[in-house]
Amino acid sequence: MKLTNWRILRAPLMKATLFLGAAVVALAAGPAAQAQSKDPIRIGVISEAQSVAGSSIPLGAQLAADEINAAGGIDGRKIEIVSYDNHSSSAESVRAFQRAVNEDHVNAVIASYISEVVLALEPWAARLKTVMITPGAASDVITQNIAKDYEHNKYTFHGYLTSTSIAQSVCDSAKDLLVKDLKMKTAVIMSEDAAWTTPLDASYEKCLPEIGLKVLDHIRFSPDTTDFTPIFNKIEGEKPDVMITGISHVGTQPTVQWKSQQVPIPMFGVSSQATNSTFWKDTNGATEGVLFQAVSGPGVAVTPKSLPFVDAFQKRFGNVPSYCGYTAYDEVYYLADAIHRAGTTESDKLVDALEKTDWVGTIGRVQFQGKDTPYPHALKVGQGTITGLMLQWQDGKQVNLWPTEVANGKLKFPSFIKTN
Repeated sequence: MKLTNWRILRAPLMKATLFLGAAVVALAAGPAAQAQSKDPIRIGVISEAQSVAGSSIPLGAQLAADEINAAGGIDGRKIEIVSYDNHSSSAESVRAFQRAVNEDHVNAVIASYISEVVLALEPWAARLKTVMITPGAASDVITQNIAKDYEHNKYTFHGYLTSTSIAQSVCDSAKDLLVKDLKMKTAVIMSEDAAWTTPLDASYEKCLPEIGLKVLDHIRFSPDTTDFTPIFNKIEGEKPDVMITGISHVGTQPTVQWKSQQVPIPMFGVSSQATNSTFWKDTNGATEGVLFQAVSGPGVAVTPKSLPFVDAFQKRFGNVPSYCGYTAYDEVYYLADAIHRAGTTESDKLVDALEKTDWVGTIGRVQFQGKDTPYPHALKVGQGTITGLMLQWQDGKQVNLWPTEVANGKLKFPSFIKTN
């Protein structure tokens, strides 16, 4: 499925945004008939707080909570963020989830950008009947599990794009930027071996030839890889026009070594760490020229909420958030909206309210696919909901190149990159 044209997306977003102010007021006011406890509503945030990409999750969530509380809370109740650092461990995440529900009595959980972590937590969300939303995990299996056993797994929601949707966004942008503009014809897929890249790579293998890029090779490497020299040497020997990437958990090594080895082939695709503005410093500028997929970015008004959020985040925390900082921020807001509409934090009623979500956030118009679809509780993509961007690091800044309607720069490569 091709992602929506940007012009089609903008109109319904602008219309929906007219209701944002009223919605925030409604959260604060609430119907008088709703007699609720005035105890705070507690949202657990389980994240990779020390990682480049995951560090934005608790910060984005806290920023949203503070804004909602400043406006009066949810029907007079404040939001309290209870944060847990999982150290990128599934086992620690499970222990944190159990503690969050059984000891800290949270009402919902926002959890992780790592698919393996979310897949480990999904059965616990079911057992403890606690709503869980991921701000960044991508594996299609997360929502496929809901399709297989809806009544058991309905408490999990996918607050970011699925891997297949991400791959389609990469292919759509590659068609315009690489095939049409640069006449590229060949590619090598280079992805870390992880749960989220299995459907990503399968989708790459399908959609890249459809846009005119012949796949010469498909390399999957361990996320523990520290020396990429043999991998880059192999790719250089195959002489592709571009490397299509799936990188999230491997750290800075592939980017740093791509620059130090002067690999003359562009990196284009997914690089989760590159979405965080700290990545420039983390790589000592080696990320110059790297192209990466995202759903929002600095200087890009995806919706009227995008730029104010980035400004507020940067003013408070000193950097531009990673992709899952945007989604974590949005998730606190539409959780608050769902709790207000449900009139309760009771999990089954909260699930029902979340399924009816229609909320304009920083990444687009958030709506979830229905329980009778192949991907229940996955974000709807296209047709006025969520689309994708393709950004590039240029001179220490993240510049959006695609779609052209919201581009704020032009494609530019370091001198060691060779293109047609």
